[in-house]
Order: sequence, then C-alpha cells, then structure tokens
Amino acid sequence: MKRPVVIGLTGSIGMGKSKIADKFRYLGLPVFDADAAVREVQGPSGVALPAIEAAFPGTTGPMGVDRAKLGAAVFGDPAALKRLERIVHPAVGRLQQQFRMAHRSRRAIVLDIPLLLEGEGWKGVDLIAVASAPFHVQRARVLARPGMTAEKFAKVVAHQMPDSEKRARADIVIETGRGRLLTFRTVRAVARMAKGSRLA
Repeated sequence: MKRPVVIGLTGSIGMGKSKIADKFRYLGLPVFDADAAVREVQGPSGVALPAIEAAFPGTTGPMGVDRAKLGAAVFGDPAALKRLERIVHPAVGRLQQQFRMAHRSRRAIVLDIPLLLEGEGWKGVDLIAVASAPFHVQRARVLARPGMTAEKFAKVVAHQMPDSEKRARADIVIETGRGRLLTFRTVRAVARMAKGSRLA
C-alpha cells in the first residue's frame, strides 16, 4: 500500500510558517499543527494535565495549564523543561500518529512543527520545507505583535536555531518576504511535487 509524502514544515519566529500552512490547506493538503496539538493536550481536560500537575503542582486548573505559572516553573531550569517535554512530547506524538493514520490514503500531508530541526522530528518526514524571510522583515513582523519588545525578540532568536542553518538543512526554502505571489507559487510547486511522488 502506498503512503503519503510527508512534508515537514518549519521556520523561526516571524518567518510566516503559519501563513504557509494555510496555503497548503487551501491547496487541499491536510496539515498537522504541532502548536495546536500542544494546546489540546494542555487545555481543559487535556490528557497531559494530570502528569503536569504532579510534576509542577499548582500550574493547572479547570481551564487547563496556567501558562504563566508553568512558564515560571520551568524558566531558566533546563531539568524542569526536560521533565515537561517528557510529558508533553509523547502526548503530541500520539496525536500526530492519529493524524497520519486518518490521512494515510492521501498523496501528501504536512507536519507543521516549529522545532522540527531542533529535535528528531525531521527523521519522520520526506521533505523539509523551511519558511524564511530577511531579518529586517522577521523583526518587523515580530515587534508588531502585542506585548513584544526588542529585548524579548532578541532572547527568542538567541534560543532558536539560526535561520541560515535551517536554510542549509532544507530541501526547499519558502521565501515569505519577497511578495505573496512568489510564496504562493513556491508552496503550490511543493504541493504538486509531493502529490506526484506518493511513496510505496
């Protein structure tokens, strides 16, 4: 039985990855949103809540994880962050497997994973697509977000894999800072290529 081509979509903050995911959806490709999956497992009645509460008492409630409290519990503590990841990542992984099974008859699917290259998620995809834009475009986009400051932006960038490294590891770079038409044409080309390459 043939299986779909798996496109791994990633990109640093402010690079337009979510817009690209929307374009893939528009073109008919199912998209797994890893960030949405995290919100699901940490939200009201989320499967990860009991384990998170046990590991970090007082950080959850009827509405799910209290992001401020949980953030304070793990900020600056690599060991605590690792504990949290050991709880959340398997739960998100199960949702991804359910997504893959639900769409196993499709020609191509997209996994939208912010930390695709930082972890081992890239090993489970056939094509790595990196959203990228010039630094001045990225910076302007991020600083336009509510509550964002230049200092916060600098800290986020410092903790992410450099865009140059992501571009070097990409099978395809999707430019988002050089006009919407170029972006859409690139996404459409990737979608067509993937749909025409369904794997055995």
